[in-house]
Amino acid sequence: MGAFIEAIDLHKTYRVGKIDVPALRGVSFSVQKGEFVTIVGPSGSGKSTLFYLLGGLTRADSGKVVMDGDDFATLSDAQRTRMRKRKIGFVFQKFNLLPTLDARSNIAIAQEISGNGDRDPTFFLRICDLLGLSKRLNHRPSELSGGEQQRVALARALVNKPAVVLADEPTGNLDTENSNIVLKMLRQSNHELGQTVLMITHNPEAAKFGDRVIHMRDGHVVRPEEDPQWTPH
Repeated sequence: MGAFIEAIDLHKTYRVGKIDVPALRGVSFSVQKGEFVTIVGPSGSGKSTLFYLLGGLTRADSGKVVMDGDDFATLSDAQRTRMRKRKIGFVFQKFNLLPTLDARSNIAIAQEISGNGDRDPTFFLRICDLLGLSKRLNHRPSELSGGEQQRVALARALVNKPAVVLADEPTGNLDTENSNIVLKMLRQSNHELGQTVLMITHNPEAAKFGDRVIHMRDGHVVRPEEDPQWTPH
């Protein structure tokens, strides 16, 4: 079976003033359908840039990302936007909930944006039940705990049944208890709903929730023993 997601020799450099700052220096790996892969590395390792490339939010200078047979490099901006709406659910460190809407509407807005006419109210309720939100749907973000807000953000990412969930430091603003709840929910949704999950984190404990860990340092994929966070002291 071929890879569902492929990163092939990705390079990306940013211009900061008069200085070129390489963010990715030839990153390659593949992910199988239904895998839960975590990407770890210290600040400045390039993992956030990789997130944006995998999500089709920016373009690589060279190399390519192929998702379910579609090469991002060959797609127009409009085509990449449609692909994101159709295939990818995003979860960010900042919950990005609309403060004037209740939890139900914050989740449903993903369906509005996608333009997906095939809404499944049974699936909507299943997601909310899976994430323990069924009794909190009428509450606004200010009335929810940080963990509950992140679960709403996760429900929003899952409600359109995306093939891929990309999570960027989803526990970065949470305490240990709520972090574990969100990670277990993400793991459970991966098992029960079959989404392919790529989660970026700087936290080795969070990374253990995945099937496999990809280590990054200085814009490269490295062996675990080259990652000081994972090297025994």
